[in-house]
Amino acid sequence: MRRVVITGIGIVSPLGTGVEKSWKGALQGRSGIREITRFDISGYPVRIAGEVPDFEPTAAIEKKEVKKMDLFIQYAIAAAMMAFEDSGFKVTDENAESVGVYIGSGIGGLPAIEHWHTVLKEKGPDRVTPFFIPMVLINLASGHVSIKTGARGPNSCAVTACATGTHSIGDAFRLIQNGLADCMIAGGTESAISPLCIAGFNSMKALSTRNDSPQQASRPFDKGRDGFVVGEGSGIVTLEELESAKKRGAKIYAEVSGYAMNSDAFHMTTPSPDGVGAARCISLALKDARLNPEDVGYINAHGTSTYYNDLYETMAIKKVFGGHARKLAVSSTKSMTGHLLGAAGGVEAVFTALALKEGKLPPTINYETPDAECDLDYVPNIARDAKVNAAVSNSFGFGGTNAVLVFKRFEG
Repeated sequence: MRRVVITGIGIVSPLGTGVEKSWKGALQGRSGIREITRFDISGYPVRIAGEVPDFEPTAAIEKKEVKKMDLFIQYAIAAAMMAFEDSGFKVTDENAESVGVYIGSGIGGLPAIEHWHTVLKEKGPDRVTPFFIPMVLINLASGHVSIKTGARGPNSCAVTACATGTHSIGDAFRLIQNGLADCMIAGGTESAISPLCIAGFNSMKALSTRNDSPQQASRPFDKGRDGFVVGEGSGIVTLEELESAKKRGAKIYAEVSGYAMNSDAFHMTTPSPDGVGAARCISLALKDARLNPEDVGYINAHGTSTYYNDLYETMAIKKVFGGHARKLAVSSTKSMTGHLLGAAGGVEAVFTALALKEGKLPPTINYETPDAECDLDYVPNIARDAKVNAAVSNSFGFGGTNAVLVFKRFEG
């Protein structure tokens, strides 16, 4: 199997547009959760979310093209171009068929669907834009990035709820590992802060209702957690075959060394009891990476700030790592970004790669009251300097779909 490394990263998140803003915000323990401004929240039981505060689409997209895309596609293009330009990889006629794009979304163009359905009902079918269908299709995020970069290799997307970003990176990793591509632009994107999305998740009792203290609302593993906070953005990495990266003298953030996916086969929204499905997935990813549990020093947890997810993920970590679980650093960056749904795994892959490269672990903020059942080292409230050789990033989605990536620190 060929070795695969990360040579470029890009991110759009509630902490800011661009790697510098988002990573700095994460290390500072800053929350990106605020009151919703996207629509009139009067009468909504949940009035908070993680909106991107500073996004300017024309920085990456021609002005006339912006109106043809829903926001999730705009986020994907912006983050993907950051990651690709950061990598320094150049697409040529000779290598274009070995360069691909794999960017997924959990929900896709829901805001555009809501908007244009209203137009249809109020003004009639002739007023619906001809760009509506390509505006909302999830695979158009990959499609636009492929067109913009000239990548003529594999072009696809995952749609696996909150595991989407991790599945997309993992599947792209497999393509390079097996010689079907040399370079892949991969990750997740989401922009679903809309009336229907907020109302739907709230009806499931999945969301935090801390409307009066939005920056304290997302509190993974804390005893007072009361639900997740919807976030938006995109996290993209450029993956490259190791020898190709070395030949170019490329900057390498980390090596992707393992990937696994499986299913709980239990319930459409609740994780399998005691985290057995998640534990199997973590174990499979470590086996794929040819690592022992003791080799891992950090886990970027799924850590949604919901009761069952945080409890069962903690139990899964204990099952896999045994006594070593007490020596691991485990943090949830969702405490700062909220839950970016299909983009979560992409953003968290970027944060995990940076943690390995820079030797800095982002914290779990709002950790105030320990939960006796969630009793690991969650890097509470303050970032930590730590040289870690291997890290795990977990993503678990509705439908019982699980995805885990294993990263290794790269040293020449």
